[in-house]
Amino acid sequence: MKGVYTLGSYMPKIAASCWVAPNAAVVGNVIMKEQSSVWFSATIRGDNPEPITIGDRTNVQDGAVLHADAGVPLTIGTGVTIGHQAMLHGCTIGDNSLIGIGATVLNKSVVGKNCVIGAHALIPENKNIPDGSLVVGSPGKVVRQLSEEQIDALKAGAEHYVNNQEWYKESLKLVEDDPAISKL
Repeated sequence: MKGVYTLGSYMPKIAASCWVAPNAAVVGNVIMKEQSSVWFSATIRGDNPEPITIGDRTNVQDGAVLHADAGVPLTIGTGVTIGHQAMLHGCTIGDNSLIGIGATVLNKSVVGKNCVIGAHALIPENKNIPDGSLVVGSPGKVVRQLSEEQIDALKAGAEHYVNNQEWYKESLKLVEDDPAISKL
């Protein structure tokens, strides 16, 4: 699989139903569970004894960076959307949450289930975000609880990426490899 690398004794464990974009980098001690996906230019660097774990049906979008420190694992739950260019470092993200575009979540922070961390928010070290929270700002502050409709929309968003990764698995081809593409 392009974009997936061992590092010394650290070897990624990737379920067969996952998809990794060809220019993403999934390195070392990384566990990707069923139907998860890593999109273009994302980097997941597992170079510590603690694993980076990506739950079932979770998507790591374009340009995101995931890393952990020794003694500080990174764990992402089921049905999570990690937005474009988000930065996650040694934190825990609960099921069915969305980390917005360009948001940063730092070491030992815990984001609960069914949360939205707004675009460009900063969650500093050792912060605990309660389940169902909408968080915005730098540093991030809980501004309100999400409605049931909003929580359902988080689930639909993650499901979209499960479907999208299936389409990419089947249909993505380099132009040079596809004779049906006309050259100018």
